[in-house]
Amino acid sequence: MPLEAGLLEILACPACHAPLCEEPSGETPELVCTGEGCALAYPVRDGIPVLLVDEARRPA
Repeated sequence: MPLEAGLLEILACPACHAPLCEEPSGETPELVCTGEGCALAYPVRDGIPVLLVDEARRPA
């Protein structure tokens, strides 16, 4: 289930405060940080973004 565009506009990465973009990743969609040095990927579970740095996936 995609996130509403208005919600995506106000969400920011909790680590670096850069905007997030939505990317489908297998079974679990993710919100990926657009910051240059950050690029953390936050899971979206049941349509709810989990914006916890401890839950984020580090870039490969």
